[in-house]
Amino acid sequence: MIEALKDDRIINELGGRFKFTSLVQHRVRELMEGARPLVERNGRTDFEIAVAEVVEGKITLDLDPEADEAEAEE
Repeated sequence: MIEALKDDRIINELGGRFKFTSLVQHRVRELMEGARPLVERNGRTDFEIAVAEVVEGKITLDLDPEADEAEAEE
């Protein structure tokens, strides 16, 4: 699973290492707070689960600028 990170394709699809790291960090936090994993745990850590979810395309960045503007207005 971590081997998949050696391929920059996933990182480039998300827009770079910073965005990838941010997404994984956010998902790890959710998992630590009790969110259900979207992939089988199989003895893996929360970090490994978060990376697997990103690599498999189960979670993505929500980059909707209109939604951000609507939240700012409220």
